[in-house]
Amino acid sequence: MTAVPARDSVVFNPFTPEFKNDPYAHYAELRRHAPVHDHPLGFWLLSRYDDVRDLLRSGMSVEQRNVGPGPFRKTYEYADVPIEPRLNGLAMLDRDPPGHTRLRKLVAKVFTPRAIEGMEPLVRELVGDALDDLAVEGGGDLVPSLAFPLPFTVISRMLGMPPTDEDRLRALTDTLMRSVEPVSGPEVLRAVQAADVELTAMIGEAVAWKRRHPGDDLLTALLAAEEGGDVLSNDELVAQVTLLYVAGHETTVNLISNGTVALLRHPEQLELLRTRPDLEDNAIEELLRYDTAVHISRRVTLEPYEVGGRVIPARSFVLANLASANRDEAFFGPDSEELKLDRPKARRQLSFGSGIHFCLGAALARLEGKVAIGELVRRFPGLRLDGEVEWNDRISLRGPTRLPVRL
Repeated sequence: MTAVPARDSVVFNPFTPEFKNDPYAHYAELRRHAPVHDHPLGFWLLSRYDDVRDLLRSGMSVEQRNVGPGPFRKTYEYADVPIEPRLNGLAMLDRDPPGHTRLRKLVAKVFTPRAIEGMEPLVRELVGDALDDLAVEGGGDLVPSLAFPLPFTVISRMLGMPPTDEDRLRALTDTLMRSVEPVSGPEVLRAVQAADVELTAMIGEAVAWKRRHPGDDLLTALLAAEEGGDVLSNDELVAQVTLLYVAGHETTVNLISNGTVALLRHPEQLELLRTRPDLEDNAIEELLRYDTAVHISRRVTLEPYEVGGRVIPARSFVLANLASANRDEAFFGPDSEELKLDRPKARRQLSFGSGIHFCLGAALARLEGKVAIGELVRRFPGLRLDGEVEWNDRISLRGPTRLPVRL
């Protein structure tokens, strides 16, 4: 990254080895010294709980096309890709009202709490099978053995996806999720665009197959969903299914992996979870707070936005630092950097966002995390780390790529 004169006493810099291993010390510095951070690369970063929550609820735009001239837009122009390359800008996560309202209402008609509750037997079966395999081996890498295949299989079954090239699908979703990173160079943006085109085509083929082979699944229900005579167009349907598919497994991988690492590094809390099953629900909230699956959410100001004694200009790209907000001592108390599974305010974490874009799949992620982590720690009382945890190179979707354990 090219050195640029700082306008704040601390500059957000996620490209150091220290940040990769543990970004939270850097976040604490930002909260103390630059909580409303005007970054030299042309975006703003909010790090305090109240500021992040208020921005998420503010009604500011999520559509990147609204960003004004500056370094952020120039990166897309230099890469020669659209500023909204993901899913043709049709996914509800990337739409403002009234488009967002319409799309979410249609999807929410089928992605219901009842539908999610109905997946619990499958989740428990898949977790049991994965833990059986771990027991035979005496341990292993939890990412490929449990954290990744569980949510991937659950969302595939829930949607009723036809047989497809799973390895290629996983590779494409991994690339596409780089679109949520706060800083991306031209090569990454081109790779995201190529993955977007290929993934959209693959999901489009799955939707066409499902039209010919309807079943008792979410994709069939989405094909039939309507509200006052309104239905999803084919392109809108493909975008929503792709979003549900990608978001339905990519983030939960980190919830399971990050949560397990946190418990293994805090053995007293691990033992508390084993002896207090009544804490399971609150424990997942605290694990989400302590090391969230998604660190950054983005907004675009449509008008001047005043926060923390500063005014962010209209058409600015603003990052809401969810992970920093979740450690804010002003909200969670002086022990905010500690893991406490019985924390009273844990459920007020912002890991799933807030406002109209609150994560539609939050209940499914909570279910998968609770079952996977709960069964893992109860079944294996001798569970421990068996080597160094290796972290991915993501800034926003930070999580382990390797999590070796012994049982």
